[in-house]
Amino acid sequence: MEVQAISTPSPAAELPAGIDYFFAVRPDDQARSAIAAAAARFRKAQRISGVPVPVESLHLLLCPMGRTELLHQPLEQALLAAGAAVQSEGFVAALDTAMRCLGKGGQFPFVVCADAATSRSALALRKAIAEAQRKVGLHVGAVSSFHPHVALQFGPAIDAIEESITPIQWHVREFLLLRSFFGQSRHQLIGCWPLASKPEPEAIDMLAELANLPDLPDLPDAY
Repeated sequence: MEVQAISTPSPAAELPAGIDYFFAVRPDDQARSAIAAAAARFRKAQRISGVPVPVESLHLLLCPMGRTELLHQPLEQALLAAGAAVQSEGFVAALDTAMRCLGKGGQFPFVVCADAATSRSALALRKAIAEAQRKVGLHVGAVSSFHPHVALQFGPAIDAIEESITPIQWHVREFLLLRSFFGQSRHQLIGCWPLASKPEPEAIDMLAELANLPDLPDLPDAY
């Protein structure tokens, strides 16, 4: 697979303060608009405050950067190599629940969460990315501990809230490597890789199937 965006790699042992990396998928334009509208309704209904995530930065985090163990190449180069080695199928993502989660440090994230089918597909992709990172010397822990969601806002501590929303769907056809900046709701695209399309089921030619059926024996005359 070909990387569509690459930045200058940083040395393997150096990760500048305030910088991190992660793999993610992004909703398409229509899904982002629907997510933003759902967030606005939820904020108004629940009267919650906080710092919203910019619409253009909305993403579903798949897999964090692994812990450096046996790196033999610059960090970004290793992450790009891991992303390029992943072979997985695309899927339809659906978000069907809005909630305010119990957080840390007084910041409680407001998120929309994936349904069960999306969670299974996203977990399979997460495992593939984690395994690809392992092969380049980056260890990802707690791979199966995963609750896929899109974060919309961070704010002060309030009681946890949860409610169903009309499902928001999009086709996940690629995954990304993003660089994040601590304390900022912005990300820089580092790499992008397509996911395989599921093969279309073969059309059945019923006339040909009927033509290939064996001849039936003649029925005896009825008396």
